[in-house]
Amino acid sequence: MTLLPRPGRRRGIRQIGEGLGTLDREVFEAVAESPSPLLDAVMPPLTKAADHSKLWFAIAAGLTAFGSPSVKRGAARGVVTLALTSLLTNQVAKRVWRRERPNRVLVPLARQTRRTPTSNSLPSGHSASAAAFAVGVGLESPPAGLGLALLAGLVGMSRIATGAHYPGDVLAGFGIGAGLAVLGAKVVPPVVETQLPAAEPLRVDTPERPRGAGVTLVVNPASGSGTGARVLDEVREALPDAEIVELSDDDDVEEVLRAAAQRAEVLAVGGGDGTVAAAASIAVEHDVPLAVFPAGTFNHFAKDIGCDTTAKTVTAIQHGTVSCVDLVCLNEEQMVINTASIGAYPRFVQTREKLEHKIGKPLAGVYAMFDTLRRGEPVRIRYDNKTLQTSLFFLGNSIYLPAGFAPSRRTRMDDGLIDVRILETGRRLSRLRIVTALLLGRLERSPLYHELRVPEFAFEAVDGPTVLALDGEVGTELAKASFSSRYRALKVFRPAD
Repeated sequence: MTLLPRPGRRRGIRQIGEGLGTLDREVFEAVAESPSPLLDAVMPPLTKAADHSKLWFAIAAGLTAFGSPSVKRGAARGVVTLALTSLLTNQVAKRVWRRERPNRVLVPLARQTRRTPTSNSLPSGHSASAAAFAVGVGLESPPAGLGLALLAGLVGMSRIATGAHYPGDVLAGFGIGAGLAVLGAKVVPPVVETQLPAAEPLRVDTPERPRGAGVTLVVNPASGSGTGARVLDEVREALPDAEIVELSDDDDVEEVLRAAAQRAEVLAVGGGDGTVAAAASIAVEHDVPLAVFPAGTFNHFAKDIGCDTTAKTVTAIQHGTVSCVDLVCLNEEQMVINTASIGAYPRFVQTREKLEHKIGKPLAGVYAMFDTLRRGEPVRIRYDNKTLQTSLFFLGNSIYLPAGFAPSRRTRMDDGLIDVRILETGRRLSRLRIVTALLLGRLERSPLYHELRVPEFAFEAVDGPTVLALDGEVGTELAKASFSSRYRALKVFRPAD
């Protein structure tokens, strides 16, 4: 094989470059000289909106205010990538490659912008910023990124149509912006929300009860600031054959529930999550299905099984739709239907829920985290051959969403898993690091955040007994706690999917 002489190789490369340059100018002239009222009306306002990245900052603000968690992460990533790309393009790339701007005489006056750029033409800064933002958002949220990529393409087109750049300048800008976004994903990988394969819900054949025959409802009329009384009235009207037991302040709730379960075909309960947890344990013990009416303050369990209104529970009873859900057993004796926590997690939840309707959930979460870390008393625990200090410990029955330390809902309650989340606060500058990670939306990737999804979990309080809160209510002090998932142990009435 004979290599070309060095002068020949250089001449060939120069000819290729000249050919591409000629093609670049011809494409520009074809676009610039094409008469199009649509281009005249759309391109100048679009390219002006993209000046100084105003368009992308406005979109980022909207995505942050109204987007899903992945979209919000994408907006933050897009803005950071855009800033770095703009700096590199304008301060470095434009000074390396020198190229004159196109001849604007060829562009119709209606399509020209008032401001004439004076910097080098190669590469297009507008196009680089557009690609950086669109790809940055798309790395976290592909659907949002797709739409923004189309808009970024139009911005690049506007730079050609208004006579600011050659097509090659725009392509070079796209390459720089997209390349930096991809490189950024190598440095700070995007969050990938994994989905575990789940089995089909387990249905239980149950007779229809159009009038509530065989149902015994135990309800506290005073619960939920009067919600219990409203539930009572609705059930009496919709299920006239149901037996209703009204609780008073002097009653032992567990004794009343146990007595009701012995004579009932369906044990129904109206109250807060603590009362529902007691009823769930008794329903499992007596092997009767449970019907839950939302008569408490928050009704987390009722909402997660789809019974957030009395009407939905009534319909499930009338149609006989029952399926099985998990429970968590504490120390082989007490059932947990929602969550268990130690440290200041209950305080964190109360502060966040108090403020989220005023300032929004993200800001409320940040403030609640800062307040809790500042005032909460840390607890040292030992688990899995590991000892650490924590101020926030969360344990959930089944997997909660979203990831991070603001779990709020469950889409499945029959996965056989326990969701454990721990914030470690015993390391150097741990509070500052946690709040910073939360602000950046990267808490789940912090080394101070520990997450486990396991069928069993146990811990020991190193410095003596600590208070354990169960289903939102403060429980007893325990030095050791072991939790095990009871897979599909509870038969519960809930709407059919």
